[in-house]
Amino acid sequence: MMCRAGQDSPAGAEDGRGSEGRGANRERQGSHAAAFAALLEDSADDLYENAPCGYLSTMLDGTIARINDTLLNWLGRRREELVGSRRFADLLTVGGKLYNETHLSPLLRMQGEVRGIALDLKAADGTRLPVLVASTVKTDADGEPLLIRTTVTDARDRRAYEQELLRSRREAEEARRRAEEAHRQSEEDRRRLQSVLATLQRSLLPPTLPAVPGLEAAAHYHTASPDHVGGDFYDLFDLGGGRWAFFLGDVCGKGPEAAAVTSLARYTLRAAAMHDPDPAAVLRTLNSVMYEQYTGDDPRYCTVISGLLVPRPDGEGGFDIAVASGGHPSALLLRDGGGAAYLPTPGGVLIGILPTPPITVTRTSLEPGDTLVLYTDGLTEARTEQDRYGDDGLLAFAEDLAPSGAVATVKALAALLDGFGDGLDDDTAILALGVPPAALPVPDDLPSARPDAPKPPC
Repeated sequence: MMCRAGQDSPAGAEDGRGSEGRGANRERQGSHAAAFAALLEDSADDLYENAPCGYLSTMLDGTIARINDTLLNWLGRRREELVGSRRFADLLTVGGKLYNETHLSPLLRMQGEVRGIALDLKAADGTRLPVLVASTVKTDADGEPLLIRTTVTDARDRRAYEQELLRSRREAEEARRRAEEAHRQSEEDRRRLQSVLATLQRSLLPPTLPAVPGLEAAAHYHTASPDHVGGDFYDLFDLGGGRWAFFLGDVCGKGPEAAAVTSLARYTLRAAAMHDPDPAAVLRTLNSVMYEQYTGDDPRYCTVISGLLVPRPDGEGGFDIAVASGGHPSALLLRDGGGAAYLPTPGGVLIGILPTPPITVTRTSLEPGDTLVLYTDGLTEARTEQDRYGDDGLLAFAEDLAPSGAVATVKALAALLDGFGDGLDDDTAILALGVPPAALPVPDDLPSARPDAPKPPC
């Protein structure tokens, strides 16, 4: 009995709360019904006058017959100013009037309606009111036009959005124009810089190689990038007395700093060779100058191979050669009988690193048909599909090429450089010195060698 009583009590409480909920729902439903009834009782005039858009009706000639309060408030005008005395065109700006006469009115007469026409109305204070206009011609039972009904929608937010889009477009076009102008200027500056760099590069190399009696000389310079001045250099010049000096080198780095070192090295080597043609003495002089000039926080150094050509006195042609290297790759010697080999120059170290570097002179001879090839490491450091081209690759190439004169050898190596394409990262200089092959003697016992020999029968 007590348990049942306890159970009945909560049930009674729930019934109470249920009654309160149902009462609240009835109140809300009553409120909605009252609001809906008030909406139904709203007059047509109030709906017209206070609509969220502007309304006006005009005669066929455009005279305003009726206008709602919404549009009057937008324009800041009184009804008596407009109704019966002003035309719709009078509410428009000058441009709007022209558009109304040339487009809006003709379309309205032909189609009976127009929609979504963007115009600017002129308010009483002179400000412009961007609007969208839709007009319809009202006709009688016989289809004759009676008046024109026009709806005017406030387009200020839309116009502001359009203007923002136009502004953004103009800014984008201006930014594109500036970018194109900057790119054009950059390309023009780059062309001018490349022209200056090419001129500077040419000034660091001999314009032509001199004609050496009994010797064929050829050179080639491959520029890896027209945007940088390379540090490779070479030269061949007369020392007098039939002797000729030559050198080829590579300065560490690129750009103006490397060009300055290149210029210093080239003219120092020339001056040193004129004073003492011994290749080792020439390199020691250059080392002293560079070691003194470029000590400190910005050290500079280079690799150089220097040599001396002396005609052989036996009258058979050819030259005796003395070669010394300052850390430079060994020269290649292509022999007249075929085959090629590197000319060893041991003991050489980079020029400008040590105060007194060990330098050794290697002596050999250039016989008729032989060619000596000097090059910078851009050739052997070129990238191939497998690996670096390397010393072995160059030696194999020279072995297949020999015997070959200086001009033919340089042409073949230039074609090899072009074939590397993007794999060639560094500038490359090549200098080839070759002795033309000896002319074959004509035997005295040949019939053609004796003027009185009988002619062979036909």
